[in-house]
Formats: sequence, structure tokens, C-alpha cells
Amino acid sequence: MHVLSAVAWPYANGPRHIGHVAGFGVPSDVFSRYMRMAGHQVLMVSGTDEHGTPILVAADAAGVQAQDLADENNRIIVEDLVNLGLSYDLFTRTTTRNHYAVVQELFRVVHANGYMVEQTTHGAISPSTGRTLPDRYIEGTCPICGATDARGDQCDTCGNQLDPTDLINPVSRINGETPKFVESQHFFLDLPALAESLGAWLDEREADGSWRPNVIRFSKGLLADMRPRAMTRDIDWGIPIPLDGWRDQPTKRLYVWFDAVIGYLSASIEWARRTGDPERWREWWTPGKADDGQVSYYFQGKDNITFHSQIWPAELLGYMGKGASGGEPGVYGELNLPTEVVASEFMTMEGKQFSSSRGVVIYVRDMLSRYQPDALRYFICAAGPETQDSDFTWSEFVTRTNSELVAGWGNLVNRTAAMIAKNFGQIPPLGPTEAIDEEILAAVRGGFDTVGGLIERHRQRQAIGEAMRLVGEVNGYVSRTEPFKLKGEDQRERLGTILHVLAQCVSDLNLILSPFLPHASNRIDAVFGGTGELTPMPRIEEVEDFDVDVEGLPESVPQARSYPVITGDYSGFPAWKSRPVTPGTPVSKPSGVFVKLDPDVVAAELERLRGDSPGAEPAAESGS
Repeated sequence: MHVLSAVAWPYANGPRHIGHVAGFGVPSDVFSRYMRMAGHQVLMVSGTDEHGTPILVAADAAGVQAQDLADENNRIIVEDLVNLGLSYDLFTRTTTRNHYAVVQELFRVVHANGYMVEQTTHGAISPSTGRTLPDRYIEGTCPICGATDARGDQCDTCGNQLDPTDLINPVSRINGETPKFVESQHFFLDLPALAESLGAWLDEREADGSWRPNVIRFSKGLLADMRPRAMTRDIDWGIPIPLDGWRDQPTKRLYVWFDAVIGYLSASIEWARRTGDPERWREWWTPGKADDGQVSYYFQGKDNITFHSQIWPAELLGYMGKGASGGEPGVYGELNLPTEVVASEFMTMEGKQFSSSRGVVIYVRDMLSRYQPDALRYFICAAGPETQDSDFTWSEFVTRTNSELVAGWGNLVNRTAAMIAKNFGQIPPLGPTEAIDEEILAAVRGGFDTVGGLIERHRQRQAIGEAMRLVGEVNGYVSRTEPFKLKGEDQRERLGTILHVLAQCVSDLNLILSPFLPHASNRIDAVFGGTGELTPMPRIEEVEDFDVDVEGLPESVPQARSYPVITGDYSGFPAWKSRPVTPGTPVSKPSGVFVKLDPDVVAAELERLRGDSPGAEPAAESGS
């Protein structure tokens, strides 16, 4: 199967916090790693989303150009995601010439097919700066449900699509002033002309029962209020509109949500070009181009459902001419619609919504500077916002790290390796087995089917819970067989058998846990005589932008430049199945796989959160 993992594009107006990677990053990586191990051809793509007013606002505040700010934050985000171990085939950005060209191609064809309609609208202007305010930067009271924090594009409380002029008492989120509304000419995506095709597609998705119930309900609810949606904006930071009379207007640009979602396609095309096979992207995007079948999964937070189950599919349908207005596909031909939109709920922090401006935040970079990446990955997988909102608390982070990772999995690894190193120095041969040995071996082998099936259905909390249940079973096996009491020469064969069984269980569990804990899996592999490269890891590569023709290319986009991307060689993933351990393989005396956290971490981090002691470093103990 050819599997497209289309991962939400983190916005480049600043570093990303742990709530972001809980929604788009870790879940997509766990799924992609597993699917590669299961034998599928995975293409995992994303990049930084770099256009729109928030970038301009942040750049103005920093006294720099928008492109310079995007460059700085792009590199920070790339480094953070690599350190977290996210195995992108290509993580790129939206300010590349390749992306500009792909977006303009889609716009031209959607327009030619009749699904981009020109309308006069009332745009919001900041009275103090004269700058256009995007819909999402205007807040007010929802006229439908009365929620006081509705945005100018939709109300998150009732889910209805809105326009800024619909809001009661609208204000700017930037400075609190009341916006001024002026007439402006723009292109709108004709969603009503695509509603029937969108509805038929969602009916198919609902019928197969694969989507999370909250996602399919919300997506189908959008059909009840389908109106044309603006796809251009009065802004000077974005992709030029590739039409006569528009391309040379410096303050008219394609809206970021037409631009950004097309990144899944443009990143796939860029990846193919960088492999030396420019048409290979079609194996994931063009129906019938892969004999083993094609599926695509889109990972993001619930606030982006609208754009992935409505706007992006509508753009694809419009590009292919599959709406009420008919039409013909462009040069990319027929394109696959999403198989599933995998939307996570929100993660809060200590009971509060993440907010950089209010200091309720911990950035990925800060987290990884003080704690192991797999400790964060474990928390997200075990307690993250998979199907309902979840709360990150320092006390739970410390408890889960110490009681589950350290005392559970780390302890099993350490004492197994220590007993083998002390008594044999290598994995001993398997002697005659007893029922208790066969039962634990079978239970762990069964974890491949159980855990793998859960990951494939995007039930990662259940999956890691099942894996850790098996860790507990194997720890129980140690307690019942008591190998540490087998000291006589006449007991040596039995001791060897038990330790062989334990080595096999640890090996299998290490494979099962590797999608969740890739860094630890490589360290454990080295302890048990492996290369320490059990599961491939991503790398940063500096690349040159392609020389692609772009209509109306603004001066802010350099003609030639280099930028960092995330990529990797993922051909070395082990198969998702039990691998017999080899007697005679050296086993070294282990050092701690996981770091045990001092309970004082909680108080130190809460002080840091309050800003009482920004320089304090939480204490940590060396441990498993």
C-alpha cells in the first residue's frame, strides 16, 4: 500500500510549543513509523506555513522583514522536529518557488473551471495602521450561539462559518481596536457548486466507519451552511494571483488557507524532484498509479478540520472539474481526496489554554533541552488529546516518566541486561522450556497484531497502553521465575532459558515500542548487541531552491537560496514481527535508558511557568 502521511504545517510566526506537536507531530510519526515497519510505502510530508498577517505582525514587532522572520523560525522548527525524531520524508516550507508554482497552477485551473467567483466584499482594516486584518484576527460575539470568542472566519463553539461583518462587537485581536470595514474585490471558492460532490465523498467516508466520530460529525455539519469562501486577501505578503489584472497588484495575494493546504501536494512534488524521479509523487496522488493501492491520512488539531474536510477537498474537486460547473483537470490530472482526516483535540497546560502571550507555554526546544524526547513522546501517546481534550501537568509528566518509563520498561531492560551480562556475558541458548515460558513468549508475540492494529486505526493511547501492559506481564514473569535466585551449577541451564526468554521478550517489546520511543529503541538495541540503529532517524539537509517560473514573483522571494529541510533514509526499518534473538550475542552492562526525574521538577517548572525564576533548572536523577 502507498500511504501518504500529510502532516499539518506549523505556522512560522514563532517556535512551536508542546501542544502543537501533540496534535500534528507525534501522532503522525508513530503512525508513519509503524506503517513503514508493516511493509507499506510511506510518504510523510509537511513544512512551515510562512504567509499571512500573523507573520507580518510578528515581523513588525521584531523590527525585521517577514521573510527574515520566516527564515529564522523555519530553522528553529526544523531543528526541534528533528530532535523530537519526526521521520519526515520531506519537511519543507511555503516560501519556495516550487510551492508558489504549484499553488498558482491549482488556482488557474480552479478558476478556469468556474469555481473561483469574483465578489465584492467588506474587508477589515486596522484604523491605526491601514493594514488589512485577516478574519482569524477579528473576534466578537457569535450571532448564532452567542459565544463571546467567535473568530471572523468561524465560531469554534457552534462550528458555523462566519464573516467578520457577522460578528457582534468585533474587535482586533492585535490591539483591541474596532476594525473599519471597506469594500474590496476578491475571489471566492464556490463551495455551493461543490457541495454535492463534497457530500457524496463524506457519505462514503461515514459509511466505511473509519473516521473518528467527532470529526465526521463536524465535517458533515459543515454542509448545512455552505457559502462561497474568500481565497484572496488584501495583503502584500503571499503568493501573487496568476491572472491578468491581478498578478501585478502588490496588495492582492492568495489567502494563506488556499496556499497552505496545497503544500501537501507541492511538498510531494518537491520530494520527487529531489529524488531524481520528478513524477514519482503520482504513486501517492494519482488514482491507479500504485498497484498496491493508495491511502492518505491528514494529521492536525481539531481547529483545522474545516480546512481539511471541506476547503482542501473542495479545491481538489474544483481542480478536477468535479462540481456543478464541470471542467477539466490541469497538468496534474486526477488527484486523490483524503482517505481520513485524523484530527486530535486540544491539549491544555496545567488546566489553562496554551498562550505564548500569557506565558502559559513550554516550547518544544525548551522541553527537549531539559528532558528526554522520548519522555515527551511517551506522555503525548499515553495521555495526549487523541479523541478528547487533555491536560499536560508537570506532576503527571514526572509520575508517568518515573513510574511507567523508568520503573516499568526501563527497569525490565536494565535488569534483563544486567543478569545476562553478569551470568553469561552474552545471550544464552534456549534450553527446555516450561509452560510459563511459552505463555509469556506467545503473549508478547501477540502484541505485534494487537498494537499494530490499534496504531493503524489511530488508537495510539490504547496501543501504547497495550504495549506497556505486556511490559508489566514480562516484569511479572521475572517475579514468578526468580532467575536471580538460580545460582547453582545444576540450575544454570534453567537460568539460561529464562534469560533467553527475557532477551526475546525485550527484543520484541523494543520493536513494538519503537514507533513511540525511537531514541530509546536504538539505545536498547545497542545494549543487546545490535548496531544501535534499529529504527531510522531523520536528519537536516541544506538544499537549493528550484529555479521554477512563478508569475508575479515578489522581490521578497530570492531568485536563488538555500534552506534546511528534514529528510531521511527510511529503507532500513525492521519488519513488524518477532525476530529471534541470536545466542552468543554480547550483552553489555547497561547504563540507564531513561532519566528518573526528581520530584522537585514539578515545583521548579511551576515557578518557571509563573516567571518567578526563569533561570532555574529542574533537578534530575540518573536512572533507568
